[in-house]
Amino acid sequence: MVCRRQGLHLNGSDILDFDFIIVGAGSAGCVLANRLTASGKHRVLLLEAGGSDMRFFVQMPLGYGKTFYDKTCNWMYEAEPDPGLNGQRDYYPRGKILGGSSSINAMVYIRGHAQDYEDWKRQGNTGWGWDDVLPIYKQMEDYAAGDHAWRGSGGPLTITDIGADAHPLCEPFIAATEATGLKRNPDFNGAEQEGVGLYQLTTKGGRRLSAARAFLRPAMGRKNLKVETRAHVTRILFEGKRAVGVEYARHGQRLTARAGSDVILSGGALNSPQLLQLSGIGPGPLLQSLGIDVLQANANVGARMQDHHGINYTFRMKVPTLNDTLRPWWGKLRTGLQYILTRRGPLSLSVNQGGGFFRTSPDLDRPNMQLYMQAFSTLIPKDGERPLLNPDPFSGLSLGLSNCRPTSTGEVMIKSADPFTAPKLSFNVYGTAQDEAEMLSAVKYLRTIAATEPMKSLIAEELRPGPAVSRDEDLIHDLRQRSGTVYHQSCTCRMGPDPATSVVDPQLRVHGIEGLRICDASIFPNLIAGNTNAPSMMAGWRGAEIILSGRP
Repeated sequence: MVCRRQGLHLNGSDILDFDFIIVGAGSAGCVLANRLTASGKHRVLLLEAGGSDMRFFVQMPLGYGKTFYDKTCNWMYEAEPDPGLNGQRDYYPRGKILGGSSSINAMVYIRGHAQDYEDWKRQGNTGWGWDDVLPIYKQMEDYAAGDHAWRGSGGPLTITDIGADAHPLCEPFIAATEATGLKRNPDFNGAEQEGVGLYQLTTKGGRRLSAARAFLRPAMGRKNLKVETRAHVTRILFEGKRAVGVEYARHGQRLTARAGSDVILSGGALNSPQLLQLSGIGPGPLLQSLGIDVLQANANVGARMQDHHGINYTFRMKVPTLNDTLRPWWGKLRTGLQYILTRRGPLSLSVNQGGGFFRTSPDLDRPNMQLYMQAFSTLIPKDGERPLLNPDPFSGLSLGLSNCRPTSTGEVMIKSADPFTAPKLSFNVYGTAQDEAEMLSAVKYLRTIAATEPMKSLIAEELRPGPAVSRDEDLIHDLRQRSGTVYHQSCTCRMGPDPATSVVDPQLRVHGIEGLRICDASIFPNLIAGNTNAPSMMAGWRGAEIILSGRP
C-alpha cells in the first residue's frame, strides 16, 4: 500500500513511502537530503534521532562548550577502559541534532591532504581520488579569498577567515613555529597542507554554519523532502536481501517507512555500524550470541575504526589570554553583549584559532601531525562540564596536537539487541609502536615551539605536564594519561571493492545487500589528515552524485 508524502495509519503503525530514506541528519545526511531533492523528481525522507538545531548555544559558535555534555543534543558516548590510555575511559560526544556533530563541533574546516584521497583510489575506490573530490569541494564552498585553482566561491558552505578577530597570541605562536622551521601557510586547504597559520571556520555572520544551516534548511521548503526529528531508527527492513525500508520510534510510537529505491545510512562512524548489526549485517558470531538473525555476515562492520587522538601542553602566560576575558563576570557580560550586538568577539569564533600540520620525521612524504593553539586553559574544570566559558583563574594557554594517520584500530560493536543501548566502543589508542613513537616526537616539538622566541618571552612556566616530566618513559606515560579523542571517528564501514576487507563498494552499496547504501565518515577507507567535518560533507555530495547517476 503506497502513500505519497503522507502518513497512513494501519494497524498501529504509520506507513510512509519514499524513493530514498536517509537515516541521520548529520554532516553527510544534510548534504544528501539537499542534493537528492534538488531536481524535485525524488521523494526523500530524512530521519534524525535528535531535535532541532535552532538553539542559541548551537548557533553561537563558542556555545559548543554548553552542548558538550547536553544529552538533549548529544549521544554522550563513553568508551571501554583503554590500555593505551592507562586503563581510562574516554568520552565521545556525538551530535544528536539536526546537523549532527557539525552542530556541536569546533568548526575548523580542513579537507585533508590530497594524497589521502589518492590512497583511497589506490585501494580500488574508483571515483574517490583527489581529482574526483577537488571539484566537489570547490562546488560546495564559498571562499572567495582562496586561489581559484584550489578553492571555490558561490557555493552553499561559507568558509570564514578569522583574520583580525584572531587572538593577539596567534601571531607570536605562528612566528615562533616559523622560527623552528615550519613555513607560514595562509591556506591549509590550498596547494599545500603543511605549515602553520590561522584556521578557517564554518561560520557565517557570526553564527555557526552547520551542515543543517548550510544544506538542509534551504531544502526544507521543498515538497519532495520530509524531515522527521526525534525519530530513532531501530532496524532496517528487508525483503530477502533487499532493503525496503526502516522501522523507527517517534514519540512513543512504532513507525515504518518504505523506500522504493535506497535506504541510505548516514548515522556516522558509530551509529551506522550499530544499525547494520542490529539489522543482521555484521560479525556473525556476535549477532548470533545476541539472538539476532544473521542476514549477511561481514566481520568488517564496526571493525577497523580509526580516530585522531591528541594532547595539550598548558602554560601560564605573562600576558592576558582568553582566560582573563571569559572567566570574570564582567568579562562574560562584555563578551556576551558584544556578541549579541555585533556578532563579533570570542563567542563568534572557535577556541582553535592558530594551528597547522607538520612531520615528525623529514623522511615522511606528508604531515602526520596537526597543531592547535588555544589562548585559554582549563586545568581546573568543574566535574561533568566542558568549561570553555569558565577557564582557569590565571592567564593560561594551551599548545596541542593530534596524530593525523594513526596505525592503531578499534571497533564499534553492539552489546545488546536493544536499539536504545549504546554500542561498545573499543579504540586501542596508541596500540602500535609507531603511534607511540610519533606522539613522543610530536610532544617534544611542542616544547621546542614554547622555547622559541617570541613565545619564550611570553611564557611564565609550563604547568602540564611540567618540566619535571622529561624522560621519554615519563613523556609516554603522560601522553597516555592525558590524551583524548579529537572526535574524528571513521572507517567502521570502510569502502572497498573486496567484500572480504570492506563493507561498501565504491558506489556506497553494502556488499551482498540490494537497496542499502552508507554515506558518512564510516565509509572512509582510511582516516584523512585533519578535521573530518569537511570530508563528511564532501562524501554526502559525492554520494548523491553516485546515487543519482544514470537516473532521469
